[in-house]
Amino acid sequence: MQFGFPIPNGGAMAKAENILKIAKVGERLGFEILAIPDHVVMPRNIAPNYPYSENGDATFATISDGTFLEPFALMSYVSAQTDQIKLMTSVIVVPYREPMLTAKLASTIDDLSGGRVILGCGVGWMPEEFKAVGSPPFEERGKVTDEYIDIFIELWTKENPKYRGQYRSFEDLMFAPKPIQKPHLPIWIGGESIPAMRRVVRRGQAWFPSDANPKNPFNTAERFKGGINTLYKIAEDEGRSPESIHIGFWAISSPGVCENIILDNGSRKAFTGNVDDIVEDIKAYEEAGVESLLFNFLQDSCEATIDRMEEFAAEIMPKVH
Repeated sequence: MQFGFPIPNGGAMAKAENILKIAKVGERLGFEILAIPDHVVMPRNIAPNYPYSENGDATFATISDGTFLEPFALMSYVSAQTDQIKLMTSVIVVPYREPMLTAKLASTIDDLSGGRVILGCGVGWMPEEFKAVGSPPFEERGKVTDEYIDIFIELWTKENPKYRGQYRSFEDLMFAPKPIQKPHLPIWIGGESIPAMRRVVRRGQAWFPSDANPKNPFNTAERFKGGINTLYKIAEDEGRSPESIHIGFWAISSPGVCENIILDNGSRKAFTGNVDDIVEDIKAYEEAGVESLLFNFLQDSCEATIDRMEEFAAEIMPKVH
């Protein structure tokens, strides 16, 4: 099992000194993945479409001052200050950026960092941001994401890349540098839906769901096993070996070591409770197939965030490694 954490690229904590301190401490403690979320702009008025809350409200956005550091720029900055930790977008909204530029940004940073980039990809959820940045229509985001990912792979793997699609077409060009990682840098697909699972099977190296989607609540190991079974059935139907799919998991709503949180079915929410409870949960998710597990340690201050990371590294990691 490898563990990861997000760095604060939004809000008041998004300062260079905080980001570098958290990144360097995380690497020193033995975490293996550093995650960076994605927003380009923050609309002042957002309809309740957020998929990771019960009522659709995006509370984090309504209290934001609009600060959100660009993930590729931040990834490049952090890569120069770290040595081994993997650098992951978690996740980029694929339709927000021209695909050739996204492919170039990712492959350049993979080259400069010595092959440490993971491209976490999602379709997005905010129509207002789609409109603001001039992306293709929100309603077409799934098709756009699939086409753009195909373009990434074509550019990264072919000496003479060419593509003809609904949204972009090109031929007769050179693209370099290619990613250091072969055949290309890993693509992790975020999302809990059936279309997201199909995207994993057809285009991704890893599935990266979270525990915070009320429509697909993977907040207990048993519930998550149901999702894994669905993914593996899709893989078998598509002729892909389930074992070829890496399984990540984003405990984005996890409060860490705290009082138990009891769900509506009477079960304890995964990754809450005492140290032994969380160790038990990690082992249960690992048994279900999880190989990479990211926790949300972020607090209101850099010091409090690091305290939680150090507590996890000292009390929990030795019991599951």
